[in-house]
Amino acid sequence: MKIMLKSYEVAIEGDRITWLGKKPSTQTIRAIIIIEEEAKPQIKRRFPSAAIAGKGETLGDIVSPIVDEEDWECLKW
Repeated sequence: MKIMLKSYEVAIEGDRITWLGKKPSTQTIRAIIIIEEEAKPQIKRRFPSAAIAGKGETLGDIVSPIVDEEDWECLKW
């Protein structure tokens, strides 16, 4: 018995199949469905270089800035 495979494109919504191109001429069809899924992007965490470890310096305070608010350009209208 010779088996010939052909590919057809369909859209499946629930139990409804919509042919997106040429439809096969036979009434009974045996099919293997391959589902194309979008891969979730993996979030890659970035790490600082080991060469800069311990070389940082805090110039201001987390609560209060290093410069006075009067010197902030973004607050001037």
